[in-house]
Amino acid sequence: MRKLYSLLAVAVAFSGLAILKAAEEKTITGMAQCAKCALKESKSCQDVVVTKEGGKEVKYYLTGEVAKKEHRAKGFCTAAKGDGPTVKVTGEVSEKGGKMMLKASKIEAVE
Repeated sequence: MRKLYSLLAVAVAFSGLAILKAAEEKTITGMAQCAKCALKESKSCQDVVVTKEGGKEVKYYLTGEVAKKEHRAKGFCTAAKGDGPTVKVTGEVSEKGGKMMLKASKIEAVE
């Protein structure tokens, strides 16, 4: 019975760590692209910020109301592939289906 309680305590501890890891606040700076128009990865428009991390290209797919509101205003939808405006985005980062997702709370144009 003691072993069962120990295993249960470990499971609860690790599930708490997974929840904390799932939603991490982060600020990224990168090129604004549209998943549909520029990247041809989706059937509907979605904001994507393409950035470099550790020498590799990383795509953050933006979600939330802020991202929807800023889609045209910040130039996501009008950008050509590899030639979008630079933006700085703050929000909660998570991973879903092998993609980095960022629920944007703030999007700023970078000059």
